[in-house]
Amino acid sequence: MSLTFVGLGLWDEKDLTIRGLEKARKADRVYLELYTSKTFINIERLEELVCKRIEILERHHLEEESLKLVEESREKDVVLLVPGDPFVATTHSSILVDAKKRGVEVEIVHNASILSAIIGVTGLHAYRFGKTATISFPYRNRISRYPADVIKQNLSVNAHTLLLLDLNPRPMKIEEAVEILGKIDRSLLNLFSVGVARVGGDSKIFCDRLVSLKEKDFGDPPHTIVVLAKTLHITEYEFLKEFAYAPEDLKDIVE
Repeated sequence: MSLTFVGLGLWDEKDLTIRGLEKARKADRVYLELYTSKTFINIERLEELVCKRIEILERHHLEEESLKLVEESREKDVVLLVPGDPFVATTHSSILVDAKKRGVEVEIVHNASILSAIIGVTGLHAYRFGKTATISFPYRNRISRYPADVIKQNLSVNAHTLLLLDLNPRPMKIEEAVEILGKIDRSLLNLFSVGVARVGGDSKIFCDRLVSLKEKDFGDPPHTIVVLAKTLHITEYEFLKEFAYAPEDLKDIVE
């Protein structure tokens, strides 16, 4: 008996890999969680692909009640379908550890995630990214300074910053994220950045100063922001100029 984590990729049910599809079809139970990422998966079509009913898990099932999933995996072959790559969300890593400790056979079927896809979408060099941070909606009227601190830390070592945007209670838009960053530190608004929408699908990308990104029409979420390092490699600049409508003065920071 086993527990297999299967990545669904970035967009819809068509991103499911052949290996992941085979695992789901052979499983006794198939679960799906959708709270860690916004996707465009059609549940009915996904069930048709895997040829069985799929049960949707809520956040509490994988946090407070995660051991139930592990215990079921001691008696049955269980597959958990996860948007993107299964272990970008730390919740899934803790379930994997619990399963291993209890002698459950575990397997992972990886897929694309925003962490890998952002490289191809923006043309930025993978080794030039620093820490990643999430911009959250204010909680009890308090705004987390963490994203701003991460941006500054990364700038100190001339690294790009990937900023993920909050999904709860709804997917945050780039214009909202910019407003939040501006309330933390207005000096950040002049930094060159790249805004990306719907990576993996009908994506849209613009490069400009952060304050100007909120004026762009990105369409529906999910949205993502990359704050650029102090300097750019010439190939990074050329990509952004061709594919992201980068402003002319971006050339000023090319090494």
